[in-house]
Amino acid sequence: MGGDLHRAGRGPLRPAVFLDRDGTLVPEREDLADPDKLFLLPGVAEGLKRLKAAGYLLVVVTNQSGIGRGLYGWKEYQAVARRLDELLAREGIRLDATYVCPHHPGVDGPCSCRKPGVGLFRQAAAELGVDLGRSWGVGDRLRDLLPVGELGGRGVLVRTGYGKEEEAASGGRFAVAEDFAEAVGWILEGPRQATPSSGGRPLP
Repeated sequence: MGGDLHRAGRGPLRPAVFLDRDGTLVPEREDLADPDKLFLLPGVAEGLKRLKAAGYLLVVVTNQSGIGRGLYGWKEYQAVARRLDELLAREGIRLDATYVCPHHPGVDGPCSCRKPGVGLFRQAAAELGVDLGRSWGVGDRLRDLLPVGELGGRGVLVRTGYGKEEEAASGGRFAVAEDFAEAVGWILEGPRQATPSSGGRPLP
């Protein structure tokens, strides 16, 4: 589906960090439709500021199959999205764009926009002027990272949300971080951020 575009990219291509929402930026809640239940996970605001200061575009890509399954509608989704924008604005942060897939394969059939499909990532690259080869994905599921890897970028799996359950299936394809703050360290500073005490896994 189309993106909620905050700012169109112009000029030279720029790297982006493609961000999962639920379980990565905010707590994982099944079929989140209540904005009052939304809050930022620890370290997210500071991490996003660091990425923005380093020149990365901040792009959320989220699967919201609850829409396709009729559990909530676009109105409820937009209310939650606005709440996230408000929480980030309080910290002086503005996302560059948000892209959402509302489909569920069992209801709508296959689509190219549902992660791990690359449709929304390609759309973001075209609309924002993203250098995919210098971009990263951060998420708590492998499906958040596989599209970025397929398009030439790299990814970090965070152990928040479903990350601990997904880690064993990653096969060492991606770096692993305890939380978003550590994931940002991977992106900006490299493997030095991963220590035995933090539990981070080196990049393959």
